[in-house]
Amino acid sequence: MNASSRRNFLKNGTMVLAAGTSGLATACQETMKEPIQTPYINFNNTYQWKVTTTWPPNFPVLGEACNHLAQWIDQMSGGRLKIKVYGGGELIPPLESFEAVSNGAVEMGHGGAYYWAGKTPATQFFSTVPFGMNVNQFNAWIIGGGGKALWEDLYARFDLMPMLAGNTGVQMGGWFNREINSIDDLKGLKMRMPGLGGKVLDKAGGTALLVAGGEIYTNLERGVIDATEWIGPYHDYLMGFHQIAKYYYYPGWHEPGAGLELIVNKSKFEALPSDLQEIVRTAAHRSNLWIMAEFNSKNMVYLDKIMNEGEVSLKAFPNEVLNKLREYTDEVLQELVEQNQDCRKIYQSFDEFRKGMSLWSTLSEKNYYQNLMYS
Repeated sequence: MNASSRRNFLKNGTMVLAAGTSGLATACQETMKEPIQTPYINFNNTYQWKVTTTWPPNFPVLGEACNHLAQWIDQMSGGRLKIKVYGGGELIPPLESFEAVSNGAVEMGHGGAYYWAGKTPATQFFSTVPFGMNVNQFNAWIIGGGGKALWEDLYARFDLMPMLAGNTGVQMGGWFNREINSIDDLKGLKMRMPGLGGKVLDKAGGTALLVAGGEIYTNLERGVIDATEWIGPYHDYLMGFHQIAKYYYYPGWHEPGAGLELIVNKSKFEALPSDLQEIVRTAAHRSNLWIMAEFNSKNMVYLDKIMNEGEVSLKAFPNEVLNKLREYTDEVLQELVEQNQDCRKIYQSFDEFRKGMSLWSTLSEKNYYQNLMYS
């Protein structure tokens, strides 16, 4: 490049730089006209909150997760938001958490949404629906499929902010002391089973009973109940059901992906600095992942222990029984949506998403498990 060319290059470059700088300055001036959204952070205030649960104190996985949640929030907030954990019955009865958080007696609660069906039956769609979605599908509906907005709108009426905070995954079908070979074998059966699954069992001629966790073993052993569902191999082993029941049935048609929730008093949540709000959300999200992973890792180990340590027969429900239970489920859901406008609106979203996921789930997860998974 000769001297003349270098001069022209530098001249043109200077003009381009000047033009770019001028444009940047203009853009900056335009940007400065818009208000800049900054997080509200207040390092001077600290908060002492309480969380009450529907689980016994330090209950494996679920109670442990609440302890972790409090610890994570404390660490992420630098000690500005401290959470005291109370197990069910330590501060208030387990099934009064919804009301206690709603009226501000405590700031947070952890449990399953189907426990609040007496407040409004539509809450049940945010826990589990028989023959409904598994954990991956349920999370997708809540996070990306419109479920979150419906959930928050429903709970806002009670001054609550709901957040996903765990999932048991597909549960086991339950413990029985007699074989289930046909739908007629469910007639007259007294079984501990909550939620919509219990209503389906009632339609099949059985009797669904709500029995406190601490009473299930004794009631099953003495014949007060004929069968019980609980959660899965880990918790079932800890309860000792393999010592008193002959048959362990699968799959858990009644709870294919039981979502758990963190409920927060909405007024108190919105009064927090915005960074603490995000810390609570982040801790709930982490809890959602941790609980599911913990259930899978523990159930794997304890299913083996059940089969090796007890005289238990692992059995699948016959297709005839499952097909009939699915028919009864449709009847229960139809009655629910006909009686309640919230149920109708939320179930429409739930069911449309479930049907939309069907093809993709079949091509991906179902096909992989059946044909490709190494065993």
